[in-house]
Amino acid sequence: MLGLAVPAIMLAVDASPVVGNWEGTLDPGAQPKKRVLVHISSAQDGTLSGTIDYPDQGTSGILISAITYKEPSLHFESNQVQGLYDGTMSKDKSEITGSWKEAGASLNLILKRTP
Repeated sequence: MLGLAVPAIMLAVDASPVVGNWEGTLDPGAQPKKRVLVHISSAQDGTLSGTIDYPDQGTSGILISAITYKEPSLHFESNQVQGLYDGTMSKDKSEITGSWKEAGASLNLILKRTP
C-alpha cells in the first residue's frame, strides 16, 4: 500500500511549475527595499493557494486570496494588503518577471525560485 501513495503525492507536487517558494525584492525608491517571499502550493485537485511573507518587516503568512497560472502568466492578489501581482514565467521556470501593485503604486518585482 505504501507504494500507491507515492504517485499521488508526486502528481500534487508536479501539478504546476509555479508551485514552490519564490523570493524577490521590492524597491520603492525613497523607502527601504523590502524582501518578499511567496509560497505557492497546490491541492490534489490542482487548486493553487499561497501566502506572502515580508521577512524584513517581521510579517508572514499573508493569505493570497486569488491565484491563477496559465503558462507562462501568473496572477495573484491579496485582500489583506490590497495588492496584486502579474508576472511571466521564464522558459527555464526559474524566475517570474512582473509587477506588484499596492496602494496605487506599481513596482517591478522579479521572483526567483528558492529551494
